[in-house]
Amino acid sequence: MSKLLVKPNGRHGKVHDVTPKSAGWGYVGFGLYRLSPGETAEEATADREAILVLVEGKASISVGGEAFGEIGERMDVFEQSKPWSVYAPAKSNWRAQATTDCVLAVCTAPAKGELPPALIAPENVKTTTRGKGANTRHINPIAMEESPVAESLLVTEVYTPQGNWSSYPPHRHDEDDYPRMTYLEETYYHRLNPSAGYAYQRVFTDDGSLDENIAAMDGDVVLVPKGHHPCGAPYGFDLYYLNVMAGPLRKWRFQNHPDFDWIHQRDSA
Repeated sequence: MSKLLVKPNGRHGKVHDVTPKSAGWGYVGFGLYRLSPGETAEEATADREAILVLVEGKASISVGGEAFGEIGERMDVFEQSKPWSVYAPAKSNWRAQATTDCVLAVCTAPAKGELPPALIAPENVKTTTRGKGANTRHINPIAMEESPVAESLLVTEVYTPQGNWSSYPPHRHDEDDYPRMTYLEETYYHRLNPSAGYAYQRVFTDDGSLDENIAAMDGDVVLVPKGHHPCGAPYGFDLYYLNVMAGPLRKWRFQNHPDFDWIHQRDSA
């Protein structure tokens, strides 16, 4: 099995716990809770900020002394409605109590604690469509650089219809050379509909020092420490993924693979 593929640890409780130490990098963390009604999850952020994304279901969430009440409305991620999320700054504590069966993603990165807790409601998420033809996908930018809600985190959802490609043309963001490129580590949390399928993801560098071909199943996480990282959704299976990115600069600047950039140029013309 690829060292970049992280399988869930069971189907209940905290089923993912990717840390910078476990991933072998410096910035991105990703956790995932599967909770039943009445169950709780809580963590101290310490020197990291967190964005809590209600992937599915409803929960009552509080950060420090601020209660946001019950949030969430998407019971199945493939409804393709926009998510509810909450920002928890560094040096705080958050708590979530499930009011229905729920899937809660915990996206983390280093921070100083300079921002307040915040609710990221669906109306704050501006859905866009990217690409053409079999490269079409639909984006929910939960907290990209246009949003001032976080210090380090970049978080987005992507829906890729069956038979289509995503994170394509192949591109990379593994050099700290702004404005040409930014260094951003990245995780992909994959979901499939129907669930008994797989997505294809290749992670590779120009020099061939990294070249992994990964079959990601429903609930898997793929780590992208460097290199290009396109995804494919096989015919018959729609693909959702939640991306978490972070690095030294909260900006997303990338370079397409030179052998594939003509696709971007043609489709942008």
